[in-house]
Amino acid sequence: MNVPYRCGYAAKPRQERVLAIELSRGGFEWSLEHSCLSHDDGRPDWTSRMRHSPVRIQWDPERGPHHEALAYRSIQIGLSGEAVRRYVDEWTLAIIDVTEPAREVHAAVRRRADVSGLLPAERPYPLPDGIGETIGASPA
Repeated sequence: MNVPYRCGYAAKPRQERVLAIELSRGGFEWSLEHSCLSHDDGRPDWTSRMRHSPVRIQWDPERGPHHEALAYRSIQIGLSGEAVRRYVDEWTLAIIDVTEPAREVHAAVRRRADVSGLLPAERPYPLPDGIGETIGASPA
């Protein structure tokens, strides 16, 4: 679970549950291979890729548990068309309700406590060859 501040730690209206979706590695990598950056990446075929790609990628500034800016960005992935069907029918391995852990993190954040023990370790994803350029990733 990433720091769940984007949904207000399960406290925002209509965002009272936080779900962790476990995906197959193959499905996740298919989505990356068939993606297009949401902004023009300067390559000559961007307009065509944008029109035909079922997956959009953008990189958002990342924040720590106390909303401090971090030195890296996190990937945001949007699905449409074929990618949605595959996500629902093929890639989803498990759906886990992590609402209570999100609320525990929020309580610790409000106390200005160390939350590192409440969050899983995050590490760079080992990208298959060629995908880094497609998604606009910088080397780890």
